[in-house]
Amino acid sequence: MSVYVDDPIWHWQGLKWCHLLADDVGELHRFAASIGVHRLSYQGPPKTGAPHYDLTGFERKKAIAAGAKICSREEIVAVFRRVKVDRKARPKLTT
Repeated sequence: MSVYVDDPIWHWQGLKWCHLLADDVGELHRFAASIGVHRLSYQGPPKTGAPHYDLTGFERKKAIAAGAKICSREEIVAVFRRVKVDRKARPKLTT
């Protein structure tokens, strides 16, 4: 199993952000916790199709130091598609 990180190109609140994905959601949560990323940074179903964390550029450096594989935009999109949760299997939002 592996953990992946893309380039910090997304601008929000004065910072550049990137994505952290993994082959398994349990592995994703364990890895994020091991580098000190709070669970509030997690994005997952039903709000988004693929479980991932949004990381700052600083957190990205920590992820790489801990062994995350650096991915190009094309590679991270391929990972996103691979780990995407089937829409039918996603829990429904209740209002």
